[in-house]
Amino acid sequence: MKKYLLVFSCLISFQSFCQDDLMDMLNKEKGTQPEYTSATFKATRLINGQTIETVSKKHLNFWISHRFGAVNSGFIDNFFGLDEARIRLGLEYGLSDNLTIGLGRSSQEKTYDYYLKYKAIRQSNSVPVTVTGYLSGAANTMATGYTLPSGSTLKFDDNLERQTYCAQILIARKFSDKLSLQIMPTVIHFNKTEVEDMKNDMLALGFGGRYKLSKRVTLNAEYYLADHGNSSISGKYHNSLAVGFDIETGGHVFQLHFTNSRGMVERHFIAQTLGEWGKGDIFYGFNIARTFSFDGKSKKDKH
Repeated sequence: MKKYLLVFSCLISFQSFCQDDLMDMLNKEKGTQPEYTSATFKATRLINGQTIETVSKKHLNFWISHRFGAVNSGFIDNFFGLDEARIRLGLEYGLSDNLTIGLGRSSQEKTYDYYLKYKAIRQSNSVPVTVTGYLSGAANTMATGYTLPSGSTLKFDDNLERQTYCAQILIARKFSDKLSLQIMPTVIHFNKTEVEDMKNDMLALGFGGRYKLSKRVTLNAEYYLADHGNSSISGKYHNSLAVGFDIETGGHVFQLHFTNSRGMVERHFIAQTLGEWGKGDIFYGFNIARTFSFDGKSKKDKH
């Protein structure tokens, strides 16, 4: 956990240098103020994973996420997956415009997740990209000795073994009003792996983007290339691919998507995706985000 906190400390120090000292020098030379890019993405989540966006200060996002069963599960037996669902409920709050904290609970492995996001660098007329640091943890609260979908049995000797940590650097550029792209270097640490020959640390690289189809609708895609290693179960897991749409309606963002991952926490969709697109292991899902404002000043300004 200490090494992930070090990543955040470096990002904060990097921002202090890059956005304060460096930008001040550039502004003095040019005699102009920076023009920052806004709305690189519509929401703080792209599909399964995070975007560079943070929640505005004193604002709260409430997330409801569903993943139904596989489309290839049949009409009679499972109504193409709609007879079953996994759910995640989450809250995220803006401590400042650049710093967000979040908490969620997923029905998959009865997992609680918690995270910090810090926007260290903002794209502007002088800086080509936005950089956000993301640090999360996840606690598995299943009874010890349960069987995973992969067939492995997972037993815990203490609560520390139930923890998984994730650190990401999210780097995005808004190329135009329509196109935004993002890359996500990622490391995941398992305090306890599901089999003995599996490494505790996993590296992954995510790619994502959105294309604006209309004023309120965007087409999104997300892919995570993960190093599953050479363990006895690594061949069962696959890279996560998701495609979908964002529909913005006032204070709501409604996301519809198809993915080969049923999980909604990094541990699940990056490291433990069992589905294969080629075999029809495709899960329909949606996210709904509702924003609430606790900024009394902004409310008064509207009247």
